Amino acid sequence: MDPKILTTLDFPAILHTLAHHAATSLGKELAEHLKPSGDFEEVKTRLQATDEAANVDRLKGGAPFGGIRDIKAPLHRARIGGMLNTTELLDIANTIMGGRRLAKFLASTHEEYEIPLLLGLTERLTDHKQVEDAIKLCIDENAQVLDSASPELARIRQELKTNETRARDRLEQMVRTPSIQKMLQDNLVTIRNDRYVIPVKQEYRGHFGGMIHDQSASGATLFIEPESVVQLNNKLRELSLKEQAEVEKILRKLTAQVGEVHEDLLMNVEVLAELDFIFAKACLARDQKATLPRLNDRGFIKIKRGRHPLISPEKVVPLDIELGNQYSTIIVTGPNTGGKTVSLKCIGLLSLMAMSGLFVPAEEGSQLCVFDAIYADIGDEQSIEQSLSTFSSHMTNIIRILREMTPKSLVLLDELGAGTDPAEGSALAIALLEYIHKMGCRIVATTHYSELKAYAYERQGVINASMEFDVQTLRPTYRLLVGVPGRSNAFAIAQRLGLSRTIIEHARGQVGEEDQRVESMIATLEENRLTTEAERHTAEQLRLQVETLRRELETERQKFRDQRDKLLEKAERDAKEAVAKARREAEEVITELRRLQREAAGNVKEHELIAARRKLDQAVPELRDKSAKQQKKKADRIEPGDEVLVTNLGQKGHVVDIVSEHEVTVQLGIMKMKVEKANLELIKQATAAKKQQPPKASSTLKRTRDDNARMELDLRGANLEDALIEVDRFLDESFLANFGQVYIIHGKGTGILRSGIQEYLRKHKHIKSYRVGNYNEGGIGVTVVELK
Repeated sequence: MDPKILTTLDFPAILHTLAHHAATSLGKELAEHLKPSGDFEEVKTRLQATDEAANVDRLKGGAPFGGIRDIKAPLHRARIGGMLNTTELLDIANTIMGGRRLAKFLASTHEEYEIPLLLGLTERLTDHKQVEDAIKLCIDENAQVLDSASPELARIRQELKTNETRARDRLEQMVRTPSIQKMLQDNLVTIRNDRYVIPVKQEYRGHFGGMIHDQSASGATLFIEPESVVQLNNKLRELSLKEQAEVEKILRKLTAQVGEVHEDLLMNVEVLAELDFIFAKACLARDQKATLPRLNDRGFIKIKRGRHPLISPEKVVPLDIELGNQYSTIIVTGPNTGGKTVSLKCIGLLSLMAMSGLFVPAEEGSQLCVFDAIYADIGDEQSIEQSLSTFSSHMTNIIRILREMTPKSLVLLDELGAGTDPAEGSALAIALLEYIHKMGCRIVATTHYSELKAYAYERQGVINASMEFDVQTLRPTYRLLVGVPGRSNAFAIAQRLGLSRTIIEHARGQVGEEDQRVESMIATLEENRLTTEAERHTAEQLRLQVETLRRELETERQKFRDQRDKLLEKAERDAKEAVAKARREAEEVITELRRLQREAAGNVKEHELIAARRKLDQAVPELRDKSAKQQKKKADRIEPGDEVLVTNLGQKGHVVDIVSEHEVTVQLGIMKMKVEKANLELIKQATAAKKQQPPKASSTLKRTRDDNARMELDLRGANLEDALIEVDRFLDESFLANFGQVYIIHGKGTGILRSGIQEYLRKHKHIKSYRVGNYNEGGIGVTVVELK
């Protein structure tokens, strides 16, 4: 295929986009050098590979190409005996691993969806895992040779570290010496020429002896290697050279292993490049929303809603065209800027893409032919240097096309016969079309000559087409209409722009009667076409609406059935879980009560019973209570004497006093408690007489604390005197709350606060014992107190 024609049809721009979708430089290189093929079987194989990759991309989200590198140059050097560096060896190991991972991925995909071509490519891969392992054992992921690469390298590096430490220690000892510090520009040890040195002021250069390795830009600082570390630096240099020699020995050994399998690895690189290239074609198809075209070799093209891939999807007008069945030549007429050239390029570009194994941006069912060549004469290529006019440049291209074309070629001609006298140009255009048509080529040509419209009517196998033009808006619609020749809209446009009717009528009189009949016939054809198309569009819309409604109804029915089944299943599952949870927690509460009864010998404290009752209430599955809001409203009107239910405790009692807007005092048996109104439910309102009666005296346990009593006291940062006051108050409240054990947090600090508090606890009457906290309790920063 002529590279000039590929450029004319914008094919290199497609390859540039394709290369961006390649994951490796190997795939990019293949993409940039892709050429269309005229071999039918080869094109079928290319498209099948792209189709398989597109299905893998759709089902699995793409193939893994991580770690694969272009290692052809390192493999060549390994073959001729050169030594590879660590980065090159690591790339080779990663490429071997990447090939194995990709082969495994495609093999597993083949089990779900058959991809015989891609699987066949992976079977050509050779897995040299032993070479990969040998490299990975010696070189880390940062391309550094590991100490474990050889025992000798490990020994050398260990000795190197020891001597480096000695040299640095000796110099740092000098730097820390006060008498020497005044001679130094900075109190640090640095390196120059791979030797440890110190920065000495210029005036003290002779004080240290040794060697000067460098100086600052101003000359005020000299970097001197003191005589005392010369031997150590010499030793370091010697060890460094030994290290380099040992590393080189390791790299040469690894390079030799690579050289033994370089042919297999080169084959792997070729296969991996091909796979990356194929998946790049699949990614391009996904981005362009392209489809797999049906192929033929009989010169038939049927593009359904084809889109030029280089025009924005929001702006492109789809192209529908058929060529090579009832007619093999299409003559497109219409005004400039109407889209003739774009349509011509779209036909050629989509054909090139299909012949290259690429999907085409068109609807399913589009058919394209594998031509032996595509020829195009598009655009004005006049050359000042070659003294070629527009007509001459067109004729030069056409003569070359006539010389090279075959009956299996596609010929695209833009503005045929332009650039010369209209009469001669139209006659020449008809002669050229007739010659190419008799040759058996497929032709799409654009022209302005009205004579070619009549030629298309008279010649079998040739059909007119035009680019639609909206006379009302004076704008082209860019739609290609096959079977309808283009009208001359000059008079209509001039009239709408305001040209005098007299002038227009005079112009009409200058047009021949035959031309007027042709224009009238074209106008009638176009009117009938528009009416038919509108009716077809309406019928198609109704059909689509009915089909859509039917699908939506069926979808909704299925969705309703699925949702109903899910809700029933979830309700049963939730109910089972709630009952099981309640049963477990009830058993835990019963077990806890029994334990308390055994430990307390029947003397269970009130707060323990309340806590157990709360756990038992919490074990009840929570259900939505529709009357919750109504109960809350009733609780807001509670007055002294009312009988209420304390919902968070599950206990009934009587309101004794209103403490505040949100809190009341409730008599629960022998206990009085402050309770928030939000936790109360009104059971029975007290009578007026009962409200006036003073509450009966009873033996009650008055609590000096509210329900927020804590089991720990944090005294960190307090002085001892204030801390002891707080400890006394805290112990009283804890004792009244019947707490068995509390925690006093005093921190570690100097130990004064801890000692003072523990001395106070030793004499306190409510204290049974105390101890320092365990590791998980805070250690010596906490004192754990057990109350009587």
